[in-house]
Amino acid sequence: MAKTLDLYYYDECPYCQKVLRAMRRLGITNKITLKNILLSNEAATTLVRVGGKRQVPCLFIDGVPMYESDDIVAWLTREFA
Repeated sequence: MAKTLDLYYYDECPYCQKVLRAMRRLGITNKITLKNILLSNEAATTLVRVGGKRQVPCLFIDGVPMYESDDIVAWLTREFA
């Protein structure tokens, strides 16, 4: 069964850009819902409520937050490469 994947990010964040580049490289941009915390109050609120902090990038995997761009890229690579 496919996992639900949501990436909380904002465009100016260099660590977010690192994750977005990896998504493009892996060809999985259509498999992850992007939630820009600067454009969506709901996304920002959910990030803090569920994750406990306003830190991006944050990949929610079936509702469980994963922080740190290197960890996210490594997980995506394992799952989709």
